[in-house]
Amino acid sequence: MRRNQNLTRRQFMTTSMAVAAATVVPRHVLGGAGHVPPSEQLNVAIIGTGGQGITNIKNLLSHKDVKIPAICDPAQFWDNTELYYRHHGGRGPAMEAIEQHYRENPSAGSHDCQVYKDFRIMLERSGRDIDAVLIAAPNHIHAVATMAAIKAGKGVYCEKPLTYSVYEARRVAQAAREAKVATQLGNQGHSSDDIRRAVEWVRDGAIGAIRAVYVWGGENSMPQFTERPKETPPVPEGLDWDLWLGPAPVRPFHPAYAPQKWHYWWAFGGGKLGNFGCHTLDTAVWALDLKHPTLVEASSTPLNDETTPIASSCHYQFPARGTRPPVDLYWCDGGIRPPRPECLELKRDLPRAGGSLMVGERGAILSGIWSGSPRIVPEQKMRDYALPAPTIPRSRGHHRDWIDACKGGPAASANFDYGARLTEIVLLGVAALRTGKTLHYDGEAMKAANAPEVDPILHGHFRKGWEL
Repeated sequence: MRRNQNLTRRQFMTTSMAVAAATVVPRHVLGGAGHVPPSEQLNVAIIGTGGQGITNIKNLLSHKDVKIPAICDPAQFWDNTELYYRHHGGRGPAMEAIEQHYRENPSAGSHDCQVYKDFRIMLERSGRDIDAVLIAAPNHIHAVATMAAIKAGKGVYCEKPLTYSVYEARRVAQAAREAKVATQLGNQGHSSDDIRRAVEWVRDGAIGAIRAVYVWGGENSMPQFTERPKETPPVPEGLDWDLWLGPAPVRPFHPAYAPQKWHYWWAFGGGKLGNFGCHTLDTAVWALDLKHPTLVEASSTPLNDETTPIASSCHYQFPARGTRPPVDLYWCDGGIRPPRPECLELKRDLPRAGGSLMVGERGAILSGIWSGSPRIVPEQKMRDYALPAPTIPRSRGHHRDWIDACKGGPAASANFDYGARLTEIVLLGVAALRTGKTLHYDGEAMKAANAPEVDPILHGHFRKGWEL
């Protein structure tokens, strides 16, 4: 005892630290195998639980360091079984998907997920439990939901297109930069190795200077109406139709609008180009560093003020960028395909489902809708080409990159600085299509001097109480 009492302070501290080091158990050991400490966990709320929303929920929950503390949708139930999702949507099915995940993965621990109809209330009441927000609502909701999340200081993942209007894209990207939040556009092909290879080939000069790009979107689901329905069926039980409309002008509910058919109504979506443009134009916009076009013109089957056309085409002109020449980019859909390039072998055809073709001085690069499976054509040139060493960092996964960015890692490659630029290009084509005007576009001013009537479309509409 006497000897212990005579320990110096340094001897005491050294002995104490050694004992502590021997007795402290790491948090992951305390939690058991597969446990993620709360401090390393990302809590992601979901706005929009339709088909794509539930797909995103399942993807997020496949990451052990993600929890979903809140979901939000104005609908309790959507029947999406006749659509390509082949599963139900809405608040109820979303909760079922979350609960099924925890039943099948006991090591994931417990969950406590709050359910809301209004994302504004969700951010107000559950904000402290939320680190980030994933938005998979219809296009006309994207900007108001994204801006609300940014103002709350949350990281944001938003499905494509980023916004409904060009003005919204500018505002959202600026707000995200100022708030320094982690962002990601939901154009999943952007995180593939395929698109990175195609971009590297272009930068390597594999096909020489590129002056023309052709992008096509395949067949359209024919709009069911050319004018607003006159019938006013009852609003489905569990659906808050006013919340679903959000910033859009008021109109009675009709199943012609929701679920999913909203893509083909100008008030809510942008047709095939608005729906798939951010997927299919992605390779060219990234590889060629395309920014503001100087001219956009469009044509289509008969237009009306309510629904998108059955088939359409758009032509963009982009100016020279440094030593790179000007580029003409052509979009078509509704079964229309671009002219067959001379370098395409006779036995090969352009895929009907859609794709992109960048035409250079010495061949072309053909890719699928989501930038998939790029090939240099003719095929012999692909076989003879000495592939360059990878120069673009490979992705860990579209959601994973965003999760890591939210936790302080590098910015995701489809962050809003890029995503807003890509979205703006797509939406300018939609604006030219809706007006039938050739737009001589001033990108810095966000104006088409020759067509002032396009300004309301570029700006979008905001019902009172839903302004950005």
